[in-house]
Amino acid sequence: MPFLELETSLPAGRLPPGLALELCAAAADILGKPAERVNVTVRSGLPMVLSGSAEPCAQLLVSSIGVVGSAEQNQRHSARFFDFLTAQLGLGPERIVIRFYPLEPWQIGKNRTVMTFL
Repeated sequence: MPFLELETSLPAGRLPPGLALELCAAAADILGKPAERVNVTVRSGLPMVLSGSAEPCAQLLVSSIGVVGSAEQNQRHSARFFDFLTAQLGLGPERIVIRFYPLEPWQIGKNRTVMTFL
């Protein structure tokens, strides 16, 4: 069950229509998970500073069970997410940062329990 949180200083009007759904589909493909399990949040118009600059930027947080737990996995994921984000947001790769967080099944609540028991 991947969770993606895209935060950007770009105003909502500069984001492509349907960005959340496109990011969901891309994440499902990149992480090898069904789209029905991917959760996406997009926050725009945020005051942000990246690498000491307030120029337009974005950060993507990717949390999931089992698919973001190694440098090798995240290197592959990173390249593909950067391709998606630079194309969709019109930002250079130097204005985007991605953070990966591995999750354990007991850290995700669903249907009145945790994923461990589902």
